[in-house]
Amino acid sequence: MNKESKIDTAKCPICGKPADKSYAPFCSKHCADVDLNRWLSGVYKIPTNEAPKDTEGSSDKDSDIA
Repeated sequence: MNKESKIDTAKCPICGKPADKSYAPFCSKHCADVDLNRWLSGVYKIPTNEAPKDTEGSSDKDSDIA
């Protein structure tokens, strides 16, 4: 099965309508934008075992200053 026939039978992961090859794997720009917003707003997350980085600007070398 080639790539185009998979797209022709694939469904949009957001709304379930048939995917459009110009927005694959989505059916429209709207659904692609909905998915992007979910990633950017933190709805979708990739699990990790790493501790969150300190974003306040402090670092380990700041603790050495007396």
